[in-house]
Amino acid sequence: MTKLMRTFLVLLAASLISISGGRAYGDNRTAQSAQKDSQAFIVQEIRHRLVLLPHYNLFDWLEGELSPEGVVTLRGEVVKPATKSDAEAAVRGIEGVEKVENEIEVLPLSNDDEQLRVVLYRVMFAWSSPLFRYATQAVPSIHIIVRNSHVTLKGVVANAQDSDIAYMKANGVSGIFDVKNELKIENAGPK
Repeated sequence: MTKLMRTFLVLLAASLISISGGRAYGDNRTAQSAQKDSQAFIVQEIRHRLVLLPHYNLFDWLEGELSPEGVVTLRGEVVKPATKSDAEAAVRGIEGVEKVENEIEVLPLSNDDEQLRVVLYRVMFAWSSPLFRYATQAVPSIHIIVRNSHVTLKGVVANAQDSDIAYMKANGVSGIFDVKNELKIENAGPK
């Protein structure tokens, strides 16, 4: 083997090593990207399945958090115990979910709270109210959580004015101890 041929083989081997190193780096990046895409799909599927639960409505609030290990932590408040168990079963069936930790609270039974829910719904979503359009959505984006005559508004509204109107309308209902406004503004970005 001539010196020129040995040099060529050494250069060829070096280029193959760097190409394979580049591929390994690229494969690692592709694997990381695929994992992020997979997690994004799982998060989207969690949202989808929670929203489609048969007993889930605007008096309930559900949210889920996905860890990199595939553990989903469910949180929120629901009126019916069936919604809590249905949420866990729906999320458990998603491919890529390894474990479900169910921290959803079932709100206590109370005739007073049930009456407040009805009154709040009527006051906030009356046909003459600027908030009426939220009640006509397939999945209303404003949720009214009532616990022992304490009210929390959760969800998403189009602008700060709608958030303020919801708070004022809820705060004007007799029999409520306090109202917490946790409504987020759509496309508001970080504060």
